[in-house]
Amino acid sequence: MVKQKEEMQQVVAKQKQKMTPSEAIVETLVAENVKEVYGIVGSAFMDMLDLFPTAGIRFVPVRHEQSAGHMADAKERVSGTAGVIVGQNGPGITNMVTSVAAANQAHSPMVVISPSAGTPAIGMDGFQEANQVSIFEDITKETVRVTHTNRVADCLRTAFRIAYAERGPVLFDIPRDLFYGETEDYILKPNQYRADKRGSGDPKSIERAVELLKNAKKPAIISGRGSVDADGVDSVVKIAEYLSAPAACAYMHNDAFPADHPLAVGPIGYMGSKAAMYSLQEADVVLAIGTRLSQFGTLPCYDIDYFPKHADIIQVDINPRQIGRTHPVEVGIIGDAKAASDEIFRQLQSALPSPGKDEKRMQAVTKRKEDWEQELVDLAMVDGNPINPRRALLEMTKALPENAIVSSDIGNVSSTANAYLKFTQTRRHIAALTFGNTGFAYPAALGAQLAEPDAPVFAIVGDGAWGMSLHEVSTAVEQNIPVIACVFNNEAWAAEKKNQVDYYDDRYIGSNIEGPEFAEVARSMGALAYSIDKPEDIAPAIEDAMKQRKPTVLNIYVDGTQLAPPFRKDALKMPTRMLAKYKHLDYNVWGK
Repeated sequence: MVKQKEEMQQVVAKQKQKMTPSEAIVETLVAENVKEVYGIVGSAFMDMLDLFPTAGIRFVPVRHEQSAGHMADAKERVSGTAGVIVGQNGPGITNMVTSVAAANQAHSPMVVISPSAGTPAIGMDGFQEANQVSIFEDITKETVRVTHTNRVADCLRTAFRIAYAERGPVLFDIPRDLFYGETEDYILKPNQYRADKRGSGDPKSIERAVELLKNAKKPAIISGRGSVDADGVDSVVKIAEYLSAPAACAYMHNDAFPADHPLAVGPIGYMGSKAAMYSLQEADVVLAIGTRLSQFGTLPCYDIDYFPKHADIIQVDINPRQIGRTHPVEVGIIGDAKAASDEIFRQLQSALPSPGKDEKRMQAVTKRKEDWEQELVDLAMVDGNPINPRRALLEMTKALPENAIVSSDIGNVSSTANAYLKFTQTRRHIAALTFGNTGFAYPAALGAQLAEPDAPVFAIVGDGAWGMSLHEVSTAVEQNIPVIACVFNNEAWAAEKKNQVDYYDDRYIGSNIEGPEFAEVARSMGALAYSIDKPEDIAPAIEDAMKQRKPTVLNIYVDGTQLAPPFRKDALKMPTRMLAKYKHLDYNVWGK
């Protein structure tokens, strides 16, 4: 019976079928294993929406369309399946700009189903009309426009093909009247219209990389999201062990190398690990796997200019546009992170049959890690009023189970978390990354929870970013998504406040925040909530929330004077003033 059903499906797949455009869209989503679509209900796509329950697709309604993009982004990072979002034409779609731009810089495959003005009214400045294609051209990998009902399925297949191949969002723009009518097309499986495997890369480049690694005295490794996406972290570990090479994680990808491994030195980038930075600083060969080596993620930190200037860089990335983009490379390899790592390891075994463990280097790595871990604890144990934010992070991370997924926002405390977050499993760290928009972490955590329903999911959010997120607590309650939001409340836009401390003589303009009691607000929305002003209360609150498995908000009051270094130290300058009216603001007259 099963065999007959499969044979029937194969026959059907080879024949065009008459269907409505909405049916063609939904059947393509089903073929692509799309289980959820995120957005806000709208008349423009209601004909398609009506098919979702029968097709087995869950529509997750959010409170703001920006959240839909962040949810889909995180869902893909955890599951590996492209996220899909949809909204009303005009303002519904333009509300997604920020989250789509963030997904673009995060290299997250996504399809934006973008209803637009109906074909009879295009260019008439009608109700909710906008040129959505032009708005999204610079923040997506491609914009695909449906021009006829017969092209609906083909265009959507193209959108998925590009999203996976180029690792990012694609806009699927369809005039709202083209959901109706009829079309004839195939219902195809993804393998019939797309392939995105790149293999291990150019053989000559692999050979050159192996030669460099074989002769390296102090090799080091940077593992990035590409290693995670390719399920290649275990392969990176093999190379590290074979070479006794310390392995760092790329900026805000702390799950790209297991933190409990003896060679793990932690993340690089802003508020990263000094152990990682010192290990890279001394390297003569750096193997960067699955990372674009982002400009911001390799800047000096703690006044350590750690990214090596004279080392030979071997960069492996699936996207040829990223090779050598920010740092000159000796060898660039365009390939899948796992396939390339496996081939490098295989050839290393032949080129360097008995490397042996470099015990001296291993001891140096261990000592650096121990010193850094102690420094993190010492910094956290400095008293705060009411809580040192580092202490709050320390207590939180100690309470996290091994399989916890953590999303982090942008901001002072959220970014300091880079030093404290440690993972032994992949697809656990969902960070805002280099687009740097606030309001990312909580909706991202909701998407991550939907991708992995049984895992405990946490969001690290500052109170500024929480103001852009708290409306989605009602989504979490309505949809029963048991994310635990850890709101670090210092009553300030603290990252910007630190700039005003260091560069503007403590003149605070726009950086202090007066907010409501977030625990009370959360309870009024139906969530569990805790208001915390003692560090010893953090772990019990987390344990209780995990037991109850309900949407939870922890309003953690932290000291607003204990701030991390400026975010953009590379881009800030001491202020000078020329007009007499503003001369008292010149840094040369401070304290006089």
